[in-house]
Amino acid sequence: MFCNQCEQTAKGQACTKIGVCGKTHEVDELQDLLVHALVGFSEVSLKAEEKGVKDREANVFLCEALFSTLTNVNFDPERIADYIRRAVEWRETLKNKAGISEVSDAARFEPAATLEGMIKQGEEVELKPEKARDPDIFSLKLTVLYALKGIAAYAYHAAKLGKEDDEVYRFMKQALVDLYRDDLSLEDWVNRALEAGRINLRTMELLDAANTETFGHPVPTKVPLGHKAGPAILVSGHDLKDLYELLKQTEGQGIHVYTHGEMLPAHGYPELKKFKHLYGHYGTAWQNQPKEFPAFPGPIVMTTNCLMPPKESYKDRVFTLGPVGFPGVKHIPNEDFTPVIEMAKKMGGFEADSAGKEVMTGFARHAVLSVADKIIDAVKSGAIRHFFLVGGCDGAKPVRNYYTEFVEKVPRDCVVLTLACGKFRFFDKDLGDIGGIPRLLDIGQCNDAYSAVQIALALAKAFNVDVNDLPLSLIVSWYEQKAVAILLSLLYLGIKNIRLGPSVPAFLTPNVLNFLAEKYNLRPISTPDEDLKACLSR
Repeated sequence: MFCNQCEQTAKGQACTKIGVCGKTHEVDELQDLLVHALVGFSEVSLKAEEKGVKDREANVFLCEALFSTLTNVNFDPERIADYIRRAVEWRETLKNKAGISEVSDAARFEPAATLEGMIKQGEEVELKPEKARDPDIFSLKLTVLYALKGIAAYAYHAAKLGKEDDEVYRFMKQALVDLYRDDLSLEDWVNRALEAGRINLRTMELLDAANTETFGHPVPTKVPLGHKAGPAILVSGHDLKDLYELLKQTEGQGIHVYTHGEMLPAHGYPELKKFKHLYGHYGTAWQNQPKEFPAFPGPIVMTTNCLMPPKESYKDRVFTLGPVGFPGVKHIPNEDFTPVIEMAKKMGGFEADSAGKEVMTGFARHAVLSVADKIIDAVKSGAIRHFFLVGGCDGAKPVRNYYTEFVEKVPRDCVVLTLACGKFRFFDKDLGDIGGIPRLLDIGQCNDAYSAVQIALALAKAFNVDVNDLPLSLIVSWYEQKAVAILLSLLYLGIKNIRLGPSVPAFLTPNVLNFLAEKYNLRPISTPDEDLKACLSR
């Protein structure tokens, strides 16, 4: 086992026996074998396209299968093995349709008949540093692979709502095939990493269009953190379509639906707000599931990442969808939430109302740019001195308290924009406002990073300056592979001076880190006081 794709990787190097996330050696090797199978699938798919043979369903399968290897998504060896078999079936279908005969070893691979055999095959094809001819090239290969997993997640969400781009699919396939090439230089891989950033930006654009065209542009919305008496269902993950289908099926059933984690921004979408039984938000970020889920008096639906290995005290109440899976946990294959609804009614839910606090969400690009003139005037008058984008993935390490302390120390003439689950370090703090502009603006999910980029680009255009000349600092927390894809998008756009934490990625070699520091002034976080002083003095 060798896995260094997330921020919490063992000893800051790699998980080699069991994943800190809870992933077993067996699952890790099967996921490696799945990547190998997808390399062969991609090779054949590209050759088939050259002959005019395309298959949309196969492309969406590629995204779902790759998504399943993302951190905290799928821990079920049987489900991963099924993806492997399906990848080979798709490969052979396309091969036969297009009449393809000459292929590489990866495109001739056949999975073993048993799970144990597949695990051994995974050990043979696993990408490990000792197999690499150049550590820096290997570092960039892993960077691109992990970015592909993030791109696959965004593309999967977008495709479910009918938004796709063949260029995205082609890049994913070609990049997977290139993982096995030894004739590409270090410069080639730097360019591929930046191209992954461009493609991810396009993919996030598709997802933004998919969500806003389907559910409307988010509007600033107060969300209660309390609850209502009666049956309850909790929805976590990221997928708005899954939530919409659940809301339709629970309408008029006397059940209140609550969001958890990255589903909080769903409350800002007009077409979701229409469902009055979408009541409030329960809990905080993904890593707190073992503490928060036992007390929730109803079933829990995991639409996508991030799933923590569920405890026995609530495991029988967890349902998964799409690429998500865990051994012994019920999976919903077709968005039929009947068993979830029946369980909610049987359990009865909360016994009494509880008011609780309220938090604001819904400050996506449309909402923020609709008051751009007020923001520009506030900057010109000096009322707003600086903007800080403090967001990204949350995690369990105590050092992540840095982000809470940072926001608490941001001067009162500065605005904090946030997105993704990193906001749960400070999302319920009252920072007040500046001339009616809230000092804490929740842009949305990590899936909504496109909104943050568009806000920055629009402000740069309004002030007729480069983005790097704006009074804006990016204080980014990362955890998994979608964050890798977003970081590459920021670098593709030429955005500099990003502070990244709580630690630097283990898959980046010193030489690659030095390159990023010299070209983009990318640096690790230090202390809130030191970083605030540096940001406000530039």
